[in-house]
Amino acid sequence: MKIGDIDLGEGAILAPMAGFTEPGFRAVCARIGAGLTVTEMVSAKGLIHNGEKTLELLHTSQYEKISAVQIFGSDPEVMAQAVQSPYLEKFDIIDINMGCPVNKVVKNGEGSALMKNLPLASKIISAVKAAAQDRPVTVKFRLGWDRDTKNYIDFGKMCQDSGADALTLHARTRADFYSGRAKIEAWEKLKNAVSIPVIANGDIKDKQSYRQAFDWADGVMIGRGALGYPQIFADVLDKSVDLTLMEAVLMHINELLKYFEPERAAINFRKHAHHYLKGVPNSREIKNKINQTDDINQVIELLKSAL
Repeated sequence: MKIGDIDLGEGAILAPMAGFTEPGFRAVCARIGAGLTVTEMVSAKGLIHNGEKTLELLHTSQYEKISAVQIFGSDPEVMAQAVQSPYLEKFDIIDINMGCPVNKVVKNGEGSALMKNLPLASKIISAVKAAAQDRPVTVKFRLGWDRDTKNYIDFGKMCQDSGADALTLHARTRADFYSGRAKIEAWEKLKNAVSIPVIANGDIKDKQSYRQAFDWADGVMIGRGALGYPQIFADVLDKSVDLTLMEAVLMHINELLKYFEPERAAINFRKHAHHYLKGVPNSREIKNKINQTDDINQVIELLKSAL
């Protein structure tokens, strides 16, 4: 799959996930096989005001050969200014979030709320495309606001007409959030309606669902299926895994320590530890201990005792 002039090969992509796709996790997934990584979503307003928490989201690792930054906002001019920020120069692709369902985002007319306002969404895409110059622009969105307003076909056509180079469809509505089964047949319908690449997202959890998605889309984005198991990228690509789960954990933590103080890294890693420990017998006690410590060395020893 190609996005603009960027060749992603088979197109195994790590999805942007707020709170999870920090530089440590992105590094591990890229090391194991993700052909493209995407940051957590970044506020355009926060970026142009050089907000400290916003800039922290922009760290990248040497392992990320092709990387995208995902930005969100509802003001075309602000979005364009954000794209021109020197902090974004290192990113190969600009991704626009028009699918986030959380209340604090949609109440500001951002994220999936833009699926109810196609004229504004079009202005944002056009402004970002102009500001991005030669870099590809992608748009991530959902089926629609709810089951009665599934407008993803019209929305996808609008994105293409406004200058988008590729589309990512999370096959759920905003009302669904992350519950229920993704309506995977929508990927094929969207692909048949546009001429730019379509990336499938939603319920990609193993090799079978990955291959099935490729029947209907040009690329596949893996999100929650990678949490606690970054080896999924090797699995779906039929590649050998040269990192054990514990080695992946250590790499993840070591990458975090390049950007954050040890106490901050320990706290940040708690949510990941819960996923790495999924399915491990008697893991509840270990999870509780990890939640109660900000000593990263203790976190490592606790995980070594279980994995």
